[in-house]
Amino acid sequence: MREIRLALAGVGNCASALLQGIEYYANRASDAVAGLMHPEIGPYTLSSIVPVAAFDVDRRKVGRPLEEAVFADPNCAQLFHPKVPSYGIRVDMGPPMDGVAPHMADYPEDRAFRLAQATPVDVTHRLRESGAEVLVSYLPVGSEKASLCYAEACLEAGVAFVNCMPVFIASDPAWAQRFADARLPIVGDDIKSQVGATIVHRMLARLFADRGVQLTRTYQLNTGGNTDFLNMLERSRLRSKKLSKTEAVQSQLDERLESRDIHIGPSDYVPWQEDNKVCFIRMEGRAFGDAPIELELRLSVQDSPNSAGCAIDAIRCAKLGLDRGLAGPLIEVSACTMKHPPVQFRDSEARERLEEFLAGN
Repeated sequence: MREIRLALAGVGNCASALLQGIEYYANRASDAVAGLMHPEIGPYTLSSIVPVAAFDVDRRKVGRPLEEAVFADPNCAQLFHPKVPSYGIRVDMGPPMDGVAPHMADYPEDRAFRLAQATPVDVTHRLRESGAEVLVSYLPVGSEKASLCYAEACLEAGVAFVNCMPVFIASDPAWAQRFADARLPIVGDDIKSQVGATIVHRMLARLFADRGVQLTRTYQLNTGGNTDFLNMLERSRLRSKKLSKTEAVQSQLDERLESRDIHIGPSDYVPWQEDNKVCFIRMEGRAFGDAPIELELRLSVQDSPNSAGCAIDAIRCAKLGLDRGLAGPLIEVSACTMKHPPVQFRDSEARERLEEFLAGN
């Protein structure tokens, strides 16, 4: 079996869901893999993904075996397969930079981040030493400097990059060119969920337009109880996240809404929800004869497993890009799996383009 040697930047809920999923589906037939768009991508299945390095800054994770760290506090992802194999690696201390919001220290031990008292490793050296081929970034929202640090390490170490966070790297022309010049593929930015708040909102916005309804106002409010929502209580860390989610919806409209008429972003942190994310969408429009139309929707999902399938596809596509000698942003892959890709398409077109990419056309 051909392997994908994976490095993880961030060993939180999303990493837990990803590793559980790899083991959960390891011996199942391809038609029994729920929540995954592509059981096989090229020669790669879920079991092809093998972690070889991991980085975090939380003292409850740094220095521990990866298979223990992904279940350590403050992780609260659903335990659908609460045992993953030993990969023979321990979590390295990454560069803290802006990866921890100061207000996180004010919360109880089982919720907040606690910075490890350890010396950060040389990420570039560790990537080379481990033989990593793809690095996936699961850093906290607002970790712009840390995200760019890992992107830089990928360029230096010759590693493909999958940016699941709302820091604009693949969609930034300067960074995109740097990955192209280095002959390395990059997929980004800001991972979509399989069926999440943003893609549902996008599809409904497009439905209004396709059926001739003029959308006049809309909002999307999200609540959750994982550390992602706790981290986002610091509003200064939300700028790129709100922009990413808002542009994902605006891109589906024939005419952009005024900023006052569209509000998309996290609403609040509700501790008892844990990894359950609840989304409230409201849309107002004008139909034939200017007759009003209103739509309200409530969506409840387990946040981390909901995005793990898209991340697994993105990781395998990044490795396929390496195999094919592709460089720079993988446009089709990013458009299908990310909220803020370099180029936005309608979701149906993005899926068609991704299938063409996978077929090698």
